[in-house]
Amino acid sequence: MKPSHDPVFALIDCNSFYASCERVFRPDLLRTPIVVLSNNDGCVVARSVDAKPWVKMGEPYFQIRQTLKRHGIRAFSSNYALYGDISQRVMTIIESMVPESETYSIDEKFALLTGVPGDLEQLGRKIRADVHQKTGITVGVGIAHTKTLSKLANYASKRWQTQTGGVVDIRDSVRRDKLLRAVDVGEVWGIGRRLKSHLEAMKIITAWDLAKADPWMIRKNFSVIVEKTARELAGTSCLDLDEPDVPKQEICCGRGFGKRVEDLGGLKEAVATYMMRAAEKLRGQQSLCKRVRVSIRTGMFNPDEAKYAKGVMCELPYPTDDIRLLTKAAMSALDAAYRQGYAYSKAEVMLMNLCQRGEYTDDLFAISQPVQAERLMDVLDAINQKWGRGTLHTGSVSLSPDWGMRRELMSQSYTTRLDQLQVVQ
Repeated sequence: MKPSHDPVFALIDCNSFYASCERVFRPDLLRTPIVVLSNNDGCVVARSVDAKPWVKMGEPYFQIRQTLKRHGIRAFSSNYALYGDISQRVMTIIESMVPESETYSIDEKFALLTGVPGDLEQLGRKIRADVHQKTGITVGVGIAHTKTLSKLANYASKRWQTQTGGVVDIRDSVRRDKLLRAVDVGEVWGIGRRLKSHLEAMKIITAWDLAKADPWMIRKNFSVIVEKTARELAGTSCLDLDEPDVPKQEICCGRGFGKRVEDLGGLKEAVATYMMRAAEKLRGQQSLCKRVRVSIRTGMFNPDEAKYAKGVMCELPYPTDDIRLLTKAAMSALDAAYRQGYAYSKAEVMLMNLCQRGEYTDDLFAISQPVQAERLMDVLDAINQKWGRGTLHTGSVSLSPDWGMRRELMSQSYTTRLDQLQVVQ
């Protein structure tokens, strides 16, 4: 075992997260294979373990309906409200049990365990037990001296769950090397299909081969990122827990409609709704916006459908995060982009030229965002944070749009809507 002052990381990852969320409130689905579909029930984006032999990731739903039926696989529309709420509960439990952590994705969290006393493998089993007891979600835990190795240990905790009990600690060099020799290089964090082919051409077949490769040779042939991956596999920590996210320079919000929209009124509802969400993200990172771009387009793949796409930019009078001014600019851009006679399939808003307060220098006599607008936005966000997103919104936003995303197979929002709570009789 390495000295105790060496860094120690754990990766806690939810097993088949979206499918597991669907099962939490449906114990009758415990032994039923499940797939979750993308926006508008387009293609498969998540699969339970027992569905993986029959369904590939990304397969279009309309092409595999008979396959699902033949194998008794249940399909669900994506229920992001449910998944997001359960994810928050899982992450909160983990945060309460470790000194420092970093949320990597909706279903993964790194924890820094350096200097934590006691048996860390037992800590991993306690995290696993507490998360399952309080949320119904099963997690795997990988523990190692680097983030990349902890990711690999987590892979092993799922691959050999029966033998490991869902927790794998490879701080010991013998256990680490045994795992490295057993795992294909394509399973290493950050090694994609194309990169795997290039590595295999260089006789780097397993994770062990990459760990033993000359780091400078790896850097010369690939990149510094792959070099760091190789060094991490060899036991040298190159990646710390991430610092707070750097504010984005652009914010985009938009998606395809559940059905085609032909009239300008429907498009304005959609653009106003997307602007509401984009402005929330803007204020969430404490930024101001100087320019708005709105784009609309028809479907591009139906040969019998007339095609049209256009984007229009609108300059704002001053940097702002005021939803009223942003929506007004978006409506002006939409008016310029819209052409009658087309069936539109998607709209998108983009906030551009973002800056932080105090970062920009303007003309001495130029107008700036009024203090009253900032106070109003603070109240708006406080109300929506307390009572739920969309409680307070601009009048252009539709609460039950005809163009909304098609989700015909969506489960109930068991944890976020009072009218969909479980009823015990």
